[in-house]
Amino acid sequence: MELHLYEQIYIYIVQEIKEGRLKEGDRVSSEKELAEQFGVSRITSKKALEKLADSGVIKRIQGKGSYVADGIIGGEETKHYSEVKTTLVPEDDKRLIGFIIPNFSDEFGLQLLRSMEKRSAEHNYQLIIKRTCGDRDEEKRAIDLFIGLGIKGLIVTPIHGQHYNSELLRLVLDRFPIVLADRYLKGIPVCSVYTDNKKAAMDLTRHLISKGHKKIAFLSPPEENTSTLEERLLGYTFAFTQEGMNLNKDYVLTNLKGTLPKNINGTAIETDKETVKHFLKQHPDVKAFVASEFLIATMLAQVIHSMGKSLEEFEIVCFDSLNDHLGQPIFTHIKQDEKQMGELAVDMLISQLHGTAVPELNIIEHRMVVKNNR
Repeated sequence: MELHLYEQIYIYIVQEIKEGRLKEGDRVSSEKELAEQFGVSRITSKKALEKLADSGVIKRIQGKGSYVADGIIGGEETKHYSEVKTTLVPEDDKRLIGFIIPNFSDEFGLQLLRSMEKRSAEHNYQLIIKRTCGDRDEEKRAIDLFIGLGIKGLIVTPIHGQHYNSELLRLVLDRFPIVLADRYLKGIPVCSVYTDNKKAAMDLTRHLISKGHKKIAFLSPPEENTSTLEERLLGYTFAFTQEGMNLNKDYVLTNLKGTLPKNINGTAIETDKETVKHFLKQHPDVKAFVASEFLIATMLAQVIHSMGKSLEEFEIVCFDSLNDHLGQPIFTHIKQDEKQMGELAVDMLISQLHGTAVPELNIIEHRMVVKNNR
C-alpha cells in the first residue's frame, strides 16, 4: 500500500496535537504554509486539512483558517493515534525509508533526492521525504513523525549548528538503521556518505593560486560542527601550506548566515551583503574568492556589481554552480556526484536492514568544472 503525501501531513498534525505542541483553539498551518513545509502542492495540503476536518480533529472557519477542535485533546483521534498510523499503513506494507534534509535546490539536493527515490524503488522500498528548513525542532519532529510512521531506516542530512540533535544521537545509540548524506558527525559512529570537501576546497584554492592569485578570500556560513563547512575551510587553509604561502586570516569570512535554510527568505542576506561590501572596501586588492556555497558566490557577484565594479576584475570559485542560459558554468566549481551519493546512501541503508555491517565513512569522488572565460 502506498502512503500518500496528504496522509503524512494528516498524521503530522495529529502528532502535534497529541504531544501538546498544538492545543485546543490553536491555529493550524494554512494550505500554503503546509505545502511549503512539506514541499507538496496546495491540492495535497488542502486534502489533508479536509480529512482532518472530516475526522473532527480541526474546524475550518471560512476566511479565518483552521483551528484545533474543542474537546479533541485526549479524545478519540489523539488517544488512538497509533491506530490511525496502522490503518494508513498496514504492517505488511511498511517498506518505508525516510529522508530528512534541510533544503534542496537545483544546484544541490534535487539530483540527490531523485537518485535516492529511484534507488529505493529498485530495492522495493518507498522513500518519504521531509524538509526541515534548517530548524532543529523541525528536524526532531520529522524524526518522531517518521518513526511513528513505521519507517525501517533513515537517511539524514543534518542541519548546520553547534550541537547535534539529541533524537538523531539516540537513534545512533539504539543502532537504528541510519545513514548520513553529504556530511558526517565527528566522533559519532554512524555510516556517512559524503564528498571529500577538504580535498575539493584545496582543488579550488590551488586553481586560483595557479592563476597567479596570492590574496584569496574564503566566504562561508559559520562552520562550527558542520563537517562540510569545516572541511572546506580546512582545505582552503591547507592549500596555502602546500604552496608555501602565508594565509591572511583577515581574508576569512565565516559569519555569513543569509544562505542558511532557516534564513533563506529573511533579512540576513542583506546583512551579509553589507558585510561583504565592507570587506571589499577594506581589502580592495583581494580579487579572488573561494565561496563555500553557490548562493554565497552569487551574492558576492551581486555586491560587486552593485558597487559599480566589473566582474571581469574578480575570480570567484565555489561548490555546486548552476549553468548560464547558454549551458556554460557560471563559476568554476566543484561538481559533487549527487547521483552516486544518493544511490550509495540507499544501498548502505538497505545493507543495514539486511544485517550487513557497513563502513562508517564513504567518500564520493568529485570533479572540478572550470569556467571557460569567453
